[in-house]
Amino acid sequence: MVAAHPLGPPAHEQHWVDLAARLAGEFARTAAERDRTGELPVGNLRRLNASGLDAAVLPAEYGGQDLSYRSYGAIVRVLSAACPSTACVWVMHIGAVAGLVEMSEPDVARFFAERLGDGARFANALSEPAGGNLFLQSQQPAEAVEGGFRLSGEKRFSSGCEIADHFLVNAKVDGVSTFFGLDADPATMTFLPSWDAMGLRASGSQLIRFDGTLLPHERRCPPSKRRRPNHIGAGVAALSLGVADGALAALREHARARKVLPGGGTVAEQQWVRFGVGELESRLQAAAMFAQYMCWLADENSPDFLSATVRAKLLANEIAREIADLGVRVGGGSGYLKTSPIERWFRDAQAGWLMAYSAEICKDVIGAQVLGDDA
Repeated sequence: MVAAHPLGPPAHEQHWVDLAARLAGEFARTAAERDRTGELPVGNLRRLNASGLDAAVLPAEYGGQDLSYRSYGAIVRVLSAACPSTACVWVMHIGAVAGLVEMSEPDVARFFAERLGDGARFANALSEPAGGNLFLQSQQPAEAVEGGFRLSGEKRFSSGCEIADHFLVNAKVDGVSTFFGLDADPATMTFLPSWDAMGLRASGSQLIRFDGTLLPHERRCPPSKRRRPNHIGAGVAALSLGVADGALAALREHARARKVLPGGGTVAEQQWVRFGVGELESRLQAAAMFAQYMCWLADENSPDFLSATVRAKLLANEIAREIADLGVRVGGGSGYLKTSPIERWFRDAQAGWLMAYSAEICKDVIGAQVLGDDA
């Protein structure tokens, strides 16, 4: 018997990863159609919730399974390899609810955990049009009023916001970026149909306009007193790794089936294709190994986790784009058509690079760490 990988999912949690893989097989069958229509994968998300995967991520004290970050990363990767839009919405949903449960007072945390168990949807409302990568440091002030604070302004790239029942939102209170749990309020919140993206088209990452929305005192998250690994930070690398897996699978299928010339060998027998695949698959393995290490650091609640997320994201973003680019070149003219999965994977591969923190910011952060402030 081969021992489990020391950085992989713990053996007692492998059944969760296997469950995600079975669901992913179903999600893959509709991924192309969802990309074509841009329709949110509501059915997929409901299946994930009904399977118990949503609740499994939460702490045991709130009815969860204390699912490890190592298993969580593996689950995100397998979902993304099947339907990146489903995986993206799920990561943001889990990040929002896990964040609210972790940051809220116990009674409020219990409320959100119970709502998750009831099938409620969660989304983030953090990124601001003028905020760039500073999505955790809100620049939008909230006005103090009776019962809480009023927020007016816009938040963008809120994946799955149209079906969300609750939001993790931040605003500047007394000069400090402060988090709140917010119930959807149709009277003061408007979802603008701004999402007509190149990739992740079915993630519904729309813009939200707030018009005097009340952020209640009782839903205010107190300042953090301890370090907490962030599920979105841990998940974005796995999103790109899954896209890389999907792009490589599409490339392989095309290369093995397509003849170079009638009666000749297949594209897969071309030396330049083998060289390219050999190099990039090896780098994919390396990027995946570092992402597993990052998840292990999260399980250890290590102070090195944040630094590792930046590197894991950069490595995963880069390899996804490079494999998808090779896929287009291997696919030739047929791979350039919208009917080809190669073309779809190429578009989806660009998204991770742009997600905060963008790859350029990641490089800058790493460079500053290596060179030091006095360089």
